[in-house]
Order: sequence, then C-alpha cells, then structure tokens
Amino acid sequence: MSLADEDADDNPYLRDPPTEFDPLEEISTDEAREQVGLLRDAIREHDRRYYVENDPIVADRTYDALFARLRELEGAFDLDHPDSPTRGVGGQPLEEFETVEHVAPMLSIDQSGDAEDVREFDERVRRAVGDEGASERASGNAGEIEYVCEPKFDGVSMEFVYEEGRLERAVTRGDGHEGDDVTRNARTIGSVPQTLHGDYPDFLAVRGEVYMPKDAFQAHNRERIERGEEPFANPRNATAGTIRQLDPSVVAERPLEVFYFDVLDSSDGADTHREELERFPEWGLRVNDRVEVADGADDRPAVEEAIDYRDRLLDVRDDLNYEIDGTVIKVDDREAREELGRTARHDRYAFAYKFPARAEVTPIVDVAIQIGRTGRVTPVALLEPVDVGGVTVSRASLHNPEEIAAKNVDVGDTVRVQRAGDVIPYVEEVVEKGAENEPGSYYELPDHCPVCGSAIERDGPMAYCTGGLACDAQLRRSIEYYASDDGLDLEGLGEKTVRQLVEEGLLESIADLYELESESLLALEGWGETSAENLLSELDSAREPPLPDFLSALGVPHVGPATARELAREFGTFEAIRGTAESEPERLEGVDEVGETVAETIHDFFASEANAEAVDAILEHVSPQEVDVEEGGDELEGLTFVFTGSLEGMTRGDAQELVEAHGANATSSVSGNTDYLVVGDNPGQTKRDDAAENDVPIVDEEAFRELLGEREVGFE
Repeated sequence: MSLADEDADDNPYLRDPPTEFDPLEEISTDEAREQVGLLRDAIREHDRRYYVENDPIVADRTYDALFARLRELEGAFDLDHPDSPTRGVGGQPLEEFETVEHVAPMLSIDQSGDAEDVREFDERVRRAVGDEGASERASGNAGEIEYVCEPKFDGVSMEFVYEEGRLERAVTRGDGHEGDDVTRNARTIGSVPQTLHGDYPDFLAVRGEVYMPKDAFQAHNRERIERGEEPFANPRNATAGTIRQLDPSVVAERPLEVFYFDVLDSSDGADTHREELERFPEWGLRVNDRVEVADGADDRPAVEEAIDYRDRLLDVRDDLNYEIDGTVIKVDDREAREELGRTARHDRYAFAYKFPARAEVTPIVDVAIQIGRTGRVTPVALLEPVDVGGVTVSRASLHNPEEIAAKNVDVGDTVRVQRAGDVIPYVEEVVEKGAENEPGSYYELPDHCPVCGSAIERDGPMAYCTGGLACDAQLRRSIEYYASDDGLDLEGLGEKTVRQLVEEGLLESIADLYELESESLLALEGWGETSAENLLSELDSAREPPLPDFLSALGVPHVGPATARELAREFGTFEAIRGTAESEPERLEGVDEVGETVAETIHDFFASEANAEAVDAILEHVSPQEVDVEEGGDELEGLTFVFTGSLEGMTRGDAQELVEAHGANATSSVSGNTDYLVVGDNPGQTKRDDAAENDVPIVDEEAFRELLGEREVGFE
C-alpha cells in the first residue's frame, strides 16, 4: 500500500526527512529493522511520486541520502529482502537469460501510414461488433464504437507480472509467445515498481514499453563518443542493447524509463481500456499523459477524431522527450475486443497509424567532441534521428572548426544531412537557424578537452587535444594502434579486446599491457586459459621489439612504419632518436621521409611531459632493439619475411632486425608479396591462414636458420 498523506507523521522519511543518522554501532538490531521498514516504505513512495505523479516532495540529494542509509543498514544488519528498493542497483552478471512463456500472447499491431487504411480498420470493427445482437455495448450505432488513442512508442515492449503486488518477472516480447527473463535488469529501472500501491489485483500482467528518453540518449551518446566508443544509432537500439545486458549493474547505469499501456491478464479486470489506464497510476504504474479517447461526442465519427489525434501528435513529435513513430488506436470496450479476436500475428482491436519517416532534414540537439588517437578533435553533431537513404542517422560529422564556421552550423539549427559514399553521415547545410541563434552564428569548440582537461589548440583548419597519451580518450585508440599491424602486431589485441580491458580497468596506459595477469583475464567474460596464455605469451615476445616497430607503435603523428624505419636506420637506438627530437629537431630533417613539419611534430611529441611519462613507463617493460645497418649486407635482398610466435634462439625483434640488416624486408602481415612466414612457438592463426591463402611457404625456426646459412648470413 502507498503512504497516504495522513500517514506522513508516522514516517519521518516522507516529508522533510533527516539526512544525518545515528552511527550504526549506536543502534540495535530491532531499531535497524524498524528504520529499514520505514525507509523502504518512504523510498517506494518517493519513487511513485517522482516517476508516476511527476511531483517529487524531496530533493534528489535527500533521496540519495535516504537510499544510501537503507543500503547501509541492510548490509550491516543482514536485512536484505527481494522486495527492497536497493535490489534494483544490479548484481552479479548472468551467464544467459532464461526463456519464459508469456501469460498471454504479445502480438504485433496491424499498421499503415495511410488514413484510408485507418478508416477501413474502423469499418471492419463496426461490421464485427456493430451488427444487431453482436454486442450489448456496440449495438450497431457507429457512434458507440469508442477508441483509446495512444502514442506508439519506439522502444522495447515487455511483459511485467505482479503477484500479490510484488514484481515476479519481466520478460522481453521475444516472438510474441515467449521471451527472455530480464527481471534483474528491469529491477534497476526507476519507473518499474518492485511492489504495487493502492488496491491492486492479486494477479496482474501488464505490457509496457521500455525506452531511453531523448535527452538522456543524447547525453549517453555524447559520453560514449568522448570515451572513444561507438555511439548507438537511435534510442531504440540503445534501449534494446541495454535491457539485454548480462550484467545488471550496466543496466543500472543507463537512463531507462517505462510507460505501461495495456493489461495482458488480471484477476480483477475492468470493462474498458480507459478504466485500466486510470487505475495504473493508483498502483504505481506510469502512463503517458498524451492518451486521449475518441468517442464521437462532437457529432464526428470516432475514427475521424482518432485520425486528427495522430495529426496533432505528429505536429508536436519533436517536442516530446521520447521517440514515437505513430499512434495506436484501440477499441475501448473489453468485451468488443474479445469478439474481434486476433490473427496469428496481430490483435484485430488495434491499429497503428504510422508517421512518415523523417527525411534528411533534422535539428541538431547537441555537439559531442570526439578525440582521435593523435589528439585530433572531431566535432560530431547529435541529431534527432532522421532517415537518410533508408538508414536511421542520429549523428553526423562536422569535420573541423573551419567547416563549422564556413557553414554557420550551431546547436538548435535545422540541417540537411547527407551520407558520403553512402556510408559516413555529414551535415551538408543549415536549412533554418535555431530560434535562439543569431544569423551567421556557429558552434565554437571548447578551450579544453572534455575528457582530460588539456588545452585544445588549433593547427590550421584542425584542432588537437594536447593531452597526448595521458588523455583517456586517446588511450584506447593508442593501445589499439600500439598493437596493430603498423605497431607491434600483437595478435589477440583487437578493438573489442582493448575496449573490454580498458572498461574493466585493467588498462590505464600502454605500459599496463605488460602487467596483465592470467587471473585477471580469466575473470573476464569470454576468456579461457588458452586465450589468456596466448595473449600473455604474445606480450612477452614483444618485450624486445624491433626499433622501427616500437617507434611506429608509439603513434607519433606523421611517423608511420616507413618513417620509423628511416629514423631507426639513421640513429640506431631509441635513445638517440628521442634525444635528437628533444634537443636538436633540425637534425631529423636530414632523414628521408622527414621534413620540417614532421620534425617539428616529432619534437612536440617527445617534448610533452605527459608523453614523456607515458613512454618512460613503457620502457620499464620494453627494450627496443638497436639497429646497426653497417654490419649488414645484401645477402637477403629481394626477400620479404613475416614472423609469428616466439623463437627459441633469438627474439622475434632480433630476427626482424637481422633480415633487414641483410637487405630483406620484414613486414607485419602476410600478403602475396611475402616470401616466407617464419613460425615460432604459440603462433598466431591469422597469419598462418593468410599464408595458406596466398601460397606463402611456412617455415619453422630450424628451417629459417638453414635458409640464413645457405645465404651465408650469420646469426649467432
């Protein structure tokens, strides 16, 4: 039962509650149990007033203090309970979801964007339930067919089952007959009551739509972009991806809400749909405030009122804080619904009148700042989702500050969006300036990186974050590049793996790669002993990398594999390259592939204090090999080698340096130009597959040594 206003005096945590509490050691178990009961009742009421009534009576900070106290008491006095509001903050990850049958079919809805199809639906309804004697409540007078009109939410439909007022399960729609049991995830959503309020039925199964509010979606996407993660395409995708997370704590961190809109089954049914919706708030179930009844009271057919409702909702669509793609028109009378029945796919009592898709023109809601591996700043427009060439687009590149100024693009402007090469969305032009924007106004980049706080500096039309490797946004991309083909070619460290290791807190710098432990990896989802051992072995074999590979892997702007090789041949050691870059950058200009601009970029990279600390940390684990080209020759000229796995008699870096010193090429990936793939212990499967595909000979270390001997290349 809910806390009535007259009971407020009996619960000190309802109105003007205290936020300072007695220390735990000063209260007894009985006092703790009483306080826990009062806190639970009060928090449930605060939830109802916040989510259902939209009329909170305490500040967010006060609510947080009450919630923290309840969690503290439950933990200290072992008073946990499945119905407690604190059970909604997550728990241990699940291995998989259980499939559960629905209490009643959750069918789809017949739909169309044509008003004539809506009128035909109305005619079918009147023919079925309007004939004489077919129904006492629909006696053949078209005016007595009444409809409930609701927004058609673009979210994830779910079944919520309550027994004796307690949430027993929450199930995704699935195939309409059974779905995934996501109860633990649903408990983390604030607008899902754990227990019902008021005079609720003993058994209740309701259908609701889980969604992510548009402002929360844009904020969440902005955070993802600034963390270097791929943003969600639209709120529905974000919702669907969230509700099926195996880790409830992830769901708890994401901003989901629910609207309830139908009764699937109940031990105390109502005569009409509108009566059901009126009861929902009394039970703590949140309903949408845009629901209307089309009853033909104005001497107009109810169906015409329903069509008007859709048109009016279309006009305010962009002002709503949730995505809708049309309206749903439902027969109000429950008995008439049963007479109408259903097909194998949809109920005959309801029809969805769809909106036309937004096409190419849409407003900019916000601008997110994306930081690349080299620190380059790319502004990204966050849009109201729009259809562009059959694809829903919710973000578009603004390229750089100079282009923003040239197009006078600002937040709030309505813009035309195109897709370059049918792939990358970009803002083509401003169609209409925002109401609060001056003509010619445009978005200006912040002065500091939103991720690390370092200064953002302009370089011609571009802008860059000066944080370097100390910037978290650059960290993941830097690690990915460090492990890539242009870096140290570390197999098993692709984008997905790096993202997982960073998100789990195992990598906060490139140097952390070399401190990974098997136990930490095995505790992660998707890892087994073999994959963990392979990765650690791969990292071990890369502790003495070839100098060119290491130099390229650091991600110095403009220093790719070719430039790194020339620098290595010129200076021989990493220390010499670094020292020259810091104190005599003009000497770099004498190296092939290096001009004045590149020399200055290399100097700036190594002169950065943050970069220096990051590089020093890596060097505690890594010793780049020296290059001495004078001792080499041309014995292996014209040959190209690729190495994988760990060699017994020499490091993989030694082998690469050796063949290069004698005229051969050592590349990181197998292609049709490769002459030999040299395979050591724990080799990567990808390179072997590529060798087989390109008919490249695969040789072990013994055969490699024999080849060197035949060419009179010393290797001891």
